[in-house]
Amino acid sequence: MLRVDHVTVRRGKQVALSDISIVLAPGHTLAVVGESGAGKSTLIAAILGLLPPSRGAISWAGSPVRACRPALVMQEPRAAFNPVLPLRRSVLEPLRARKQPMPEARLQRLCAGLELPEDLLDRRPGEVSIGQAQRVGILRALIAAPPLVLFDEPLSALDAVTQKHTARLISDLQREEGFAALIVTHDLGYAVAHADEIAVLKSGRIEDTAAPQRFLAAPRTAYCQRLRDAAIALGALEAAA
Repeated sequence: MLRVDHVTVRRGKQVALSDISIVLAPGHTLAVVGESGAGKSTLIAAILGLLPPSRGAISWAGSPVRACRPALVMQEPRAAFNPVLPLRRSVLEPLRARKQPMPEARLQRLCAGLELPEDLLDRRPGEVSIGQAQRVGILRALIAAPPLVLFDEPLSALDAVTQKHTARLISDLQREEGFAALIVTHDLGYAVAHADEIAVLKSGRIEDTAAPQRFLAAPRTAYCQRLRDAAIALGALEAAA
């Protein structure tokens, strides 16, 4: 279980996160939503230990998060890969780090589910589209079946049809394997459709944490209501269904 207990993170003199508390159980999905600059990516960096808290604690099952070897899907997919190496080598790196054998059947299944021809992995990052690179990033994150996966805008480079297909694949795998998923996203429709709980960040603070249906029915703050109303006006909630 991931626990973020009253965490404050500073960037220089600026408070980037203030008194953040989160509990995320295996098999569950928490979607963290909010506008740009709210602190969503800072939260991921803190969980990974890249930005140590100035106050509070972050743990997985009572140990440092790094002990569970979490996986990360980066918002900028090409930045996640060595530009001179074939994608296959990068995809298999989590297995090498864990000294696990290469599960050929799992690789084939994930490639099929992500609609990636397996021979595409023999190309370099600059030889594939940004959408393909994003799906390869998801493939690499899931290949070693980690207990915790952090997704930073995992569908942003995909078209609407591929977004739905990929989101369902992630949800199906999570039901089978029981990993905990923390998803940072601007897309409230995606959060409502696929998360067990939604946390709204604003200026480094949590405005509300709620199950999707409660959040839609009764947002607790004016900011949360504006987020919900904007998603409804844009048709984002219907599009994600």
